Amino acid sequence: MSATQTLASVEGTGPHRASGEQERRTKKRNRRIALALVVPGILGIGVTFLFPLVYMIRMAFNEGSGNGIVVETFTFATILDPLTDSYYWKVTVDTFLMGLVVGLLCIVVSYPIALFLSRTQSKWMGLLLAAALAPLLTSAVVRTYGWMVLLGDDGLVNSTLLGVGLIDSPIRMANSMSGVVIGLVEIFMPYAILAMMSGFGRISTQLEEAAGSLGANKAKVFFRVTFPLSLPGVLTAFLLVFVLSISTFVTPRLLGGGVVQVLATEIYDQATGLLNWPFAAALALILLVLFGAVISVYQALIKKIGG
Repeated sequence: MSATQTLASVEGTGPHRASGEQERRTKKRNRRIALALVVPGILGIGVTFLFPLVYMIRMAFNEGSGNGIVVETFTFATILDPLTDSYYWKVTVDTFLMGLVVGLLCIVVSYPIALFLSRTQSKWMGLLLAAALAPLLTSAVVRTYGWMVLLGDDGLVNSTLLGVGLIDSPIRMANSMSGVVIGLVEIFMPYAILAMMSGFGRISTQLEEAAGSLGANKAKVFFRVTFPLSLPGVLTAFLLVFVLSISTFVTPRLLGGGVVQVLATEIYDQATGLLNWPFAAALALILLVLFGAVISVYQALIKKIGG
């Protein structure tokens, strides 16, 4: 080794240090590029989501006079009013039960379709998937009006049942919670199918074959192997449908006919009919807390399944 190389190695200015310095510069430049790419998205989320959310929460602590005038103050009375009123407790419970029933029915109806689509080797698979998701191409308003025609007292369903003699008088399905549930299940089925199909990728057919070779029949294979492995996808689909159901407005308003009152319709009435924005914000805050509670339960179940 020459004297120059020895001196360079002692002083730490050799090729190893040069390459390390270049690597640090590259990492620093990559961090700057990543930050430049992330900042616009963060600003967009802040402007379109976080700011309106904070504004809504702040509005819930104001007072409304009922004629569109908002009294700027800070009081818990606006939030406590719906929490101490039995009517709004009933509306909240009805909203929760509606989301729960719609979510469960969507899972029951959509599970076989999603499992079939995720496993079929048919050349028509693309067409079948398009048929399952085709309702998404039609507005929920249009589909709700279609259900109003089908479920009405003189609609196709009651006319058919009366024609074959199964019933003596029309069954009330429109302008009721049962009609709202039927409409929401059909509207949100495509979302449940997509969510479950994405979760079925972790199901190994080899495990099912192994269970079958050990003597398990098809029912045991399904309940002990297939269904437990598909639970993450099922829970995700339920959460998605539940959140969409309790926040929907159009279907409960139209199919409910003013009889079915849920949090979304009450928020609309308070904000646009009575012009009581603080009270509407308080109801929206209750709905937000309901979202958070369900998501917390979902996270706990996912961790338990994963563990």
